[in-house]
Amino acid sequence: MNFYIMTLFPEMVMDVLNTSILKRAMDKGIITAKAINIRDYASNKHNKVDDYTYGGGAGMLMQAQPIYDCYNAILKEIRENDPEANPRVIYVTPQGSVFSQEKARELSSDNDIIFLCGHYEGIDERVLEEIVTDYISIGDYVLTGGELPAMVMIDAVARLVPGVLNNDESAETESFDDGLLEYPQYSRPEIWNDKKVPSVLLSGNHQNVEVWRFQKSLERTKERRPELYEKYVEEHPDQFTAKVIKKRNKILDKIDE
Repeated sequence: MNFYIMTLFPEMVMDVLNTSILKRAMDKGIITAKAINIRDYASNKHNKVDDYTYGGGAGMLMQAQPIYDCYNAILKEIRENDPEANPRVIYVTPQGSVFSQEKARELSSDNDIIFLCGHYEGIDERVLEEIVTDYISIGDYVLTGGELPAMVMIDAVARLVPGVLNNDESAETESFDDGLLEYPQYSRPEIWNDKKVPSVLLSGNHQNVEVWRFQKSLERTKERRPELYEKYVEEHPDQFTAKVIKKRNKILDKIDE
C-alpha cells in the first residue's frame, strides 16, 4: 500500500512516519510513504504558493495550480505501475466526515492514497473540485495544518494492512473493531500496588476469559461511550436475549475476580 502526502512540510511528516511500526513496515516493503513538497511546483522564484482571497477576508489561501501540478506528478508516478489507477485523494479538513475505525478499514483495501494537507485559510475551491475524492476530519476542532490529521489517518489505516503488525489478531481485538471499547488488560506482576490481576485471567479457562472480556467491554463502553453501547445493542439483539444473558451471567457468577 502506498501513501502520498501533499504538504508544505515534508520533513515534519516523514520524521514521524519513519519510526516504530510504520518504519518497520516500510523497510519490509509492505507500505510506502512519500511526502511531496507543494512548493516544488510553484511557478515563481520564491516558491510562493499562497495569495489573498477574492472578496476580502483575513488570511491567505493556497493557490490551485501548484497543488494541481503536484497531484498530476504523483498520479503520473502511480500510473507508471498501474495505467488504470484512480487513487483516492483525501483532503484533510474539519468540514469533512469524521474519521472512524470503519473508515480506516475501508481505506486499508486501497492500493494508493493521496493526502492533501492544507494551510493558511484553506485551499482554492477549484482545485478541490478537480482532484479530491474524500473530505475527512479527525474531529470538530481546527489545527494549524493538515499534516497531523494525515499522519493520524495513515497510522490507523496502515496498521490494518496485512503484515504491518506482527500479530494480525491485534488489529481484530481492539477498541471499535467490533463496535465496543476494548476490555481491560494486565501483565506481570500478578500483584502491583496491592492490586491483583483478575483471577479469571489466570485460570486457563478460555471460555470464561472470553465471557469476562466481553462483559468488561460492554460495561466500559456503556460507561464511557453510551452512544456506542446503544448502537451495539441495537445491531446485536441476539446477544441480549434473556437466554443469552442468563447463560452469560451464569458463567460470570462462577468467576471470582
